[in-house]
Amino acid sequence: MQTPQRFSALYTRDFRLFWFGQVISLSGTWMHSVAQSWLVYSLTKSPLYLGIIASVSSLPILAFTLVGGIVADKYPKRTILIITQVLSVLPALALGILTEGRMITIWHVGIIAAFLGAINAFDVPARQSFLAEVVSKGDITNAIALNSAAFNGARVIGPVIAGFIITHFGLPACFFLNAASFMAVILALWKVEAKGSAEIPVGGFTKGIADGWRFVKGERPILCIMALISLFSLFGIPHITLLPILAGEILKVGAKGLSLLVASAGAGSFVAALTIAFRGEVQRKDLFIPLSGIVFSFSLLALAFSRDFLLSLLLILLAGWGVVSCLATSNSFIQHRVPDALRGRVMSLYILVFLGFAPLGNSVVGLAAEAIGATASLKFFAFICISGSILFYKAFRGATRDEEEGHHAHRESDRQEAAALPVQEDRRNE
Repeated sequence: MQTPQRFSALYTRDFRLFWFGQVISLSGTWMHSVAQSWLVYSLTKSPLYLGIIASVSSLPILAFTLVGGIVADKYPKRTILIITQVLSVLPALALGILTEGRMITIWHVGIIAAFLGAINAFDVPARQSFLAEVVSKGDITNAIALNSAAFNGARVIGPVIAGFIITHFGLPACFFLNAASFMAVILALWKVEAKGSAEIPVGGFTKGIADGWRFVKGERPILCIMALISLFSLFGIPHITLLPILAGEILKVGAKGLSLLVASAGAGSFVAALTIAFRGEVQRKDLFIPLSGIVFSFSLLALAFSRDFLLSLLLILLAGWGVVSCLATSNSFIQHRVPDALRGRVMSLYILVFLGFAPLGNSVVGLAAEAIGATASLKFFAFICISGSILFYKAFRGATRDEEEGHHAHRESDRQEAAALPVQEDRRNE
């Protein structure tokens, strides 16, 4: 029996090109994200505005990601990704020019963030479903984990570089470097040989969305996963918008400390993604997904009580490990079940609950932090995430157990029918 290759997806040329291009581009994106957060905090000193800008950047995903899923099923995904990457250069250049010229206002940041969010509404569903076109079906889990590793490795590299660049060269340099970083993934996509097939949804926009939702609703374990991710997107993942407050007012570590906090979350996420990629497959997803969700939730709760910088770094690392372990394994679970003709639409629903609900979550977290304080709001929402993770554990395990029993009963019925065929044949011969 042949031993499976570690990081097997990287043995595929097209995926390898795409992956290395993403590492460079995503590092620039995270550098941009840290610089934008510090820019908003410097302009306003307000947790409310941090929440508003985070909401504005993800609100277009809530509005357009389902359309993005239909587009991803209808047109070649490689072409969509080249277009979105070229367009993504513009917001980074605009922020760099306005900040360098000292013309930047909070309204400029909001408009530019909204434009970038609209691009991402089409980019992310195409990016997620594109993986199935550049690797074999047996390597999908590995490709998803490696893709997550690229994203979260960039969360370590980008913020660390951002802290150095902001300190020594200023905020505008971060935005200009991000604009340049998109060239890496554009060049990689241009060299990818897989052009992608087009699956045209039948019946137009409404039926296209309905078909994706009908599939999700008919798969109870997937529906449970969507519910958990919705909860985390509304009340758990938006904690990242509070990090400038934690760095500036509670831990008192400034922009450099903020970059290390964000990098620590990225380090935990990177370890989670790399571990899943190295293992190749998670066997007991019914246990691993809820367990990682519980680790994420309890780490957030402990973070709310921490006043020590090093302890906070460790807790954010654990939170990063938990949330990415949960998300990457959930993504793999869904992609193994969805048919190719529905992949773009089902993944757009996944992106809707993962990123599209973020505007609501960021707004709620920002308002709560403004009203009762950052740490009090973090404690409250962490309790909600803990409760939701426990409920998910019971519902998800029940759904997967029912499926296993149903499959076993179906196989037993088939076996009995097969065993009865010779008897029936003998009786006819008599």
